[in-house]
Amino acid sequence: MLTSTKEVTRRILAGERLLLAAEEDVLASLPVGNWIGGTTPYFMAETGGTVSRHAVFAQVIPPEVEQVLIETYDADSIHRICLDTPENGIGFLILPSASAVLLEFAEKAPDFDGMFLRPLTGWISGVHLDDLGRKSAKVFDGRTATIHSDRGVAMHGTLAQGKKANLGVINLFQPGDGDVLAFPEVGFHVGECLVNGAPRNFAEYLLETKVDTRVPLVACVNGSNVSFQAVDADHGRVDLYAPVFPGLEYRLAEPISDYLWCFHSALPSGLRPTFSCNCILNFLYSDLEGKITEGMSGPITFGEIAYQLLNQTLVYLSIEDG
Repeated sequence: MLTSTKEVTRRILAGERLLLAAEEDVLASLPVGNWIGGTTPYFMAETGGTVSRHAVFAQVIPPEVEQVLIETYDADSIHRICLDTPENGIGFLILPSASAVLLEFAEKAPDFDGMFLRPLTGWISGVHLDDLGRKSAKVFDGRTATIHSDRGVAMHGTLAQGKKANLGVINLFQPGDGDVLAFPEVGFHVGECLVNGAPRNFAEYLLETKVDTRVPLVACVNGSNVSFQAVDADHGRVDLYAPVFPGLEYRLAEPISDYLWCFHSALPSGLRPTFSCNCILNFLYSDLEGKITEGMSGPITFGEIAYQLLNQTLVYLSIEDG
């Protein structure tokens, strides 16, 4: 729910377990408690897409989660994230954008010990787009109200007996039928690539073919998206919001003409998730401000987590009878 600092403060002092999203000064004003948070001024509220520098989005951890433990992680310890989650449990992780811990997670998470054995979800914090270059993304450990730009924060929970967590991803993008793209190295920054097996500079290729970089790359095997951040023609470099990996083939996605229609068609009927988040690129490119994504509310994020880093997706987690 999108609400006020006064209401969130009341809930914190009442002992509720919360996942919070707001601007940095808003989160910094909150009392110590059982909460974790990350910075963003963009939200999918029940009344529609919203930009606010004063409101807080609060997602309540329900009673079906009997215990919670909050931990922080840097680039050297993030590999423990899944091992710290209880056997019958779930993990919520928030990482700051443009941080070393995000880079480590993005590039290596699929190989972390225990990955995919227990649901891990969460999001990447960011800043208002007008503040790019002036402010940095932050995460908050509510136990001590400490602020981090170089660490991630997680809330690990134990599920009540007879309950299970289901993690879902709504990805509207499918690989197109164009060129097959491959990359020799893992990373967020790409110089050279292979186009149908032939070496090319990736920036030159995108400019020559007049690619619409609002649509992502899609891995042909696992369907994961890699979104474009910038194409630097002068330096022959393409910056991405998620890393590409060698050994995978990618294609540019098919464009989407009507995002809201496709999105609502993909939503599971009657779902009311404990947690959900949606990508800032979906918010911008599909003009979601003021529009309702029924049944799904949460922060608008700078990357989504469903075991690993995702782009241009909606991620949700529901707790059900098991």
